[in-house]
Amino acid sequence: MATPIRWGILGPGKIAHKFAQGLQTLPDAVIQAVASRDKARSQEFAAEYGIINAYDSYEALVADPEVDIVYVATPHTFHYDLTMMCIEAGKHVLCEKPMGINARQVQDMICAAREKQVYLMEGLWTYFLPVWKRIREWLDAGLIGDVRLFQADFSFLGTDDLDSRLYNPGLAGGALLDIGIYPIVMSYWLFGRNPIEVASLATLSSTGVDASSAYLFKYDGGEMAVLNSSFQVHGPKEAVINGTKGRIRVPLFWKTEEAFLEIEDEVAEHFRAPHTATGLEYEAAAAMGDLRAGRLESEIFRQADSLRLVSMLDRLRADWGVIYPGE
Repeated sequence: MATPIRWGILGPGKIAHKFAQGLQTLPDAVIQAVASRDKARSQEFAAEYGIINAYDSYEALVADPEVDIVYVATPHTFHYDLTMMCIEAGKHVLCEKPMGINARQVQDMICAAREKQVYLMEGLWTYFLPVWKRIREWLDAGLIGDVRLFQADFSFLGTDDLDSRLYNPGLAGGALLDIGIYPIVMSYWLFGRNPIEVASLATLSSTGVDASSAYLFKYDGGEMAVLNSSFQVHGPKEAVINGTKGRIRVPLFWKTEEAFLEIEDEVAEHFRAPHTATGLEYEAAAAMGDLRAGRLESEIFRQADSLRLVSMLDRLRADWGVIYPGE
């Protein structure tokens, strides 16, 4: 077996638990360290996953010479500073989405990583799921004809507590960066280019961030994407790729384990690929594969893809007048 790649995790929250569970299924991965500003939290997390070192500061983990790559799992507004700290220390980084809260931050992170010659990838796990690989095969084979319309919803009935992270502008809250990022990034996965026309609407909460939002993209070939996200409704949470011969339905598309190929309203194929663990293991394995191959960025979700994505998020927020503190 290859020499294990040793991970450090910054921020032992909900997503970090899922990531750690995914790492435990990879034989060439070791969780070397975890850090929280609350020592008890890091110790509890370390005990649960058999982690060697538990730190009570992010700086201590970043200084650990036994850590090869760091997974940044903190709230959005900490991503920039922590990722830049890791890069400056010569650590490779997988940063949970959104990598930065605006294009300026993401551009700075990319430039710093290239200067320091370290790996940097945004953690948009959907791109790495086996189901989407199968969907690409269907599309490349022309099984649904020419793709003309992409529809995707990511909505759930969230908390009505306006003090929560979801609505906190100081933590870059709002549906767009938390969940709207998924339908938008998958429109890029599908069409591979920027739209030529963009329209959007948002309902803002009393805290000034978007509680519900919808996005309409038109492309140079006449294709369209109709997308939405919300903390205020129980949405279908489904993506549908519509073509001239049929369609592909993807339930729970951002974390999907199945897809339906439908030709003339009949199911031609039902593809299932249950996750080995939580689904985050696929992006982790891809990052480790890149490191072993000597690559400094992913060939699947490139740094340019991150910059293009966040630039669209900036554009939409500007249309709604949503500005985060410090911008």
